Amino acid sequence: VLTLIFDLTLEVYGGEKIPATTSIFFPFFGQVMLEKVLGITTQTSSGLACDPNTGQIAYPTGCVVVILNPQKNKQRHIFNTSRPAVRVWDVEEKTQVSELHGHKHGVACVAFSPNMKYIVSVGYQHDMIVNVWDWKKDTLVASNKVSCKVIAISFSEDSYFVTVGHRHVKFWFLDPSREVKIKETVPLVGRSGLLGELHNNIFCGVACGQGKMLGNTFCVSYSGLLCQFNEKRILEKWIDLKVSLANCICVSEEFIFCGCANGTVRIFHSHNMHYLTDLPKPHYLGVDVAKELEPRQPDSVYPDTIALAFDPCNCWLSCVYKDHSIYIWDVKDTNKVGKVWSDLFHSSFVWNVEVYPEFEDHRSCLPPGSFLTCSSDNTIRFWNVESDTRPMFQKNIYSNNLLKVVYMDNNNSHLQDSTSVPDRNENSGYLDVKAGVRVMQVSPDGQHLASGDRGGNLRIHELQFMHEVVKVEAHDSEVLCLEYSKPETGMALLASASRDRLIHVLNVDKNYKLEQTLDDHSSAITAVKFAGNGEVQMISCGADKSIYFRSAQKVADGINFIRTHHVAEKTTLYDMDIDITQKYVAVACQDRNVRVYNTVSGKQKWCYKGSQGDDGSLLKVQLDPSGTFLATSCSDKSISVIDFHSGECVAKMFGHSEIVTGMKFTYDCKHLITVSGDSCVFIWHLGPEITNSLLRISTVTWFCFSDPICILTNGKLPMWAKRLLGEAENVDSMTFNPRVNYQPQGRWAERADKEPIKTLLDTEISYFTPIKNDFLGDTELEPKNLDQLLLEVSDPVLLTVKICSDCPRFILSREPKSLYSTITSSCISSLTLFFLDLCNVILDEDSVGSDRDLDVEIETTDLGGNFRRDSSLPQTPEQEKYLKHHFETLADAHAEGTT
Repeated sequence: VLTLIFDLTLEVYGGEKIPATTSIFFPFFGQVMLEKVLGITTQTSSGLACDPNTGQIAYPTGCVVVILNPQKNKQRHIFNTSRPAVRVWDVEEKTQVSELHGHKHGVACVAFSPNMKYIVSVGYQHDMIVNVWDWKKDTLVASNKVSCKVIAISFSEDSYFVTVGHRHVKFWFLDPSREVKIKETVPLVGRSGLLGELHNNIFCGVACGQGKMLGNTFCVSYSGLLCQFNEKRILEKWIDLKVSLANCICVSEEFIFCGCANGTVRIFHSHNMHYLTDLPKPHYLGVDVAKELEPRQPDSVYPDTIALAFDPCNCWLSCVYKDHSIYIWDVKDTNKVGKVWSDLFHSSFVWNVEVYPEFEDHRSCLPPGSFLTCSSDNTIRFWNVESDTRPMFQKNIYSNNLLKVVYMDNNNSHLQDSTSVPDRNENSGYLDVKAGVRVMQVSPDGQHLASGDRGGNLRIHELQFMHEVVKVEAHDSEVLCLEYSKPETGMALLASASRDRLIHVLNVDKNYKLEQTLDDHSSAITAVKFAGNGEVQMISCGADKSIYFRSAQKVADGINFIRTHHVAEKTTLYDMDIDITQKYVAVACQDRNVRVYNTVSGKQKWCYKGSQGDDGSLLKVQLDPSGTFLATSCSDKSISVIDFHSGECVAKMFGHSEIVTGMKFTYDCKHLITVSGDSCVFIWHLGPEITNSLLRISTVTWFCFSDPICILTNGKLPMWAKRLLGEAENVDSMTFNPRVNYQPQGRWAERADKEPIKTLLDTEISYFTPIKNDFLGDTELEPKNLDQLLLEVSDPVLLTVKICSDCPRFILSREPKSLYSTITSSCISSLTLFFLDLCNVILDEDSVGSDRDLDVEIETTDLGGNFRRDSSLPQTPEQEKYLKHHFETLADAHAEGTT
């Protein structure tokens, strides 16, 4: 919970639910920077502030304060990193200038004195303390206790301030002369307001009068009363707002604004409290943001108004509503109020995030850069934060970021934040109601969206028109994971797993017909993944500390998964992800370690720390599209970016105030998107150190022509690759032929056809050594793309050459700063030309052998078309010596290389 106030600079307080171990104050964590936040966690007007000079507004989003420029739709961010304290910030510099500790349980509200000398802070109900600080000297000037829960505070220009709460309206007075004489904390003097017959009310908002109304104080109660106190603290008049509930109040020299239930904001004259008008209401609950503005229905329900802030410079009123939406209204002319800016966010737990695949225009249902989130508010939301969205995907009138909202049912009760209730307990957290969408996944072709809810229902939506095509009561408990099989497996399957310990395997091509139900696990299943190239493997893990590896077998009426390996660990397994090569699965473990297993053998390959802290459990793991880095989330609310192969942590981030429940890298490798139980979506910008490492690998796409598989699919593919995948067929139609028998054309394909692999037998071993090779003339050695790629690598690169047992496919691995000989870009040309002649090259980040040596295995074809292996390549004593120096045994390397 954060409390904000603006003055000449923005001063920010950060309250509870913040990791004590973090020590980072700026939104730049090594190589990662927070770029945008989609969400808001304001619950009262204490969590909303407006800069009277610039019109910028500030509001909390978890442990981050967003400073928004509504005219430019730009955000800046300030990170809160301490336990309960009053913290003062320089907004422009984003530096902390003061930190004041005097509350044990958190701070409910703060306010500057009009002369900017003092700050008043009020603690939570269990704290019961009101403090007055000289923040420039870091000293506590005055203090006293309160007997009631305080909800709001307002400072008057007459050197007094007012607190309101449960049966509580109290006026507090400062004595500057006494402060000069006594150089220590003095008791704060307070006098109660005379409430008369309204003494049993809960007052939720207060604002001191301005201009001609200086000396008067205005309050609102939850019961819907607007009250005015005069200079003598006497209740002079009150008005029934005629609403079921009032939440907040804001005052200017001319107007009084009262925020009420059902989207109502009433406007009164401040000098006589005469009613003027109501603000326009926001969207109704359940609105389809993708449609044109529809006529309002009499029975429409609107979100409650919970926070207000007035900008006297522009005459703008900022309103926060209970469904976590924000509107900024232009109220210069109360008879013609216009909307300046608005946005809509999730109102409860966000459980999962999915990045939409990138396709050509005729196949894509969403614009490039789109992603989806699902929440306990029972919605799936489609987002796009790109500024150059194509015309066919017009931005709507409600949000510049939100494309579409899919509501799972017609029940609107979950769309409003259930924690923003009048008598809430600050430490209660979010209500764990059994509602909402728990998990989702987009099909590889981008046409279907599968989602599972907390009631065990499985739904399939087609994404072109967002129609629900399948709904099945698949499980007895909440669906925890969904997974589509990849196209390279040759099958179109969907697996759903649940807390009920069951995995259902559905055939997508047969209208999601049930193929098999697996019941190996004895507890909740936390993750299920498909793997394999040309064959199908399924891997699952669960709270029973088990990992099951299965392979698919075709039977008469479909397929059947058979268990091949079972790994029993000593710690609970919460999540896992498969790398791009389909060889390794990374598992997030309760002991904060990431364990990496071979998907074929089930043997553990690596184990390293997935969190830098000493507390909590590892909850989520996600690999980037190139398989270079992985992101992890821990129950201490931290996020780490780790080198997949070495286990080195390259960045660590904080910002969410609840656990991170989902993460995804974008396909362009420039962003990491995280979602959390705090209802917020964070978009992190990956620094150039990380992005360049990813792009050096992911911008190169290689293919195995004997089995047309796209190994890496980032960026636009050349036309021959599209034909290979069937993407270029029927360009003008919406049909998609997944695979066709296509023979690639062009210079490299012709050379491979005329000079088959047999030519390798006549080559020297120096092809695979760092020895400079003059075998080919310079005029032939111009493979521009790979050469340019290698030139970007500042460190020398060691290439590992391996062979796939299923087809003549070479795999290159690069290891920077190897202890052994290296191949640099100046002498890579012969290797490059040779591999391109084969047209069977994949760039892979795998490290081979415990010593990361240079492995060479050659699988060749004789004139009869048969494959034969030759591991006796050395033809001279020097070559034999070289191999002996760099290998322990060729036999062991051979066994590993052909997996």
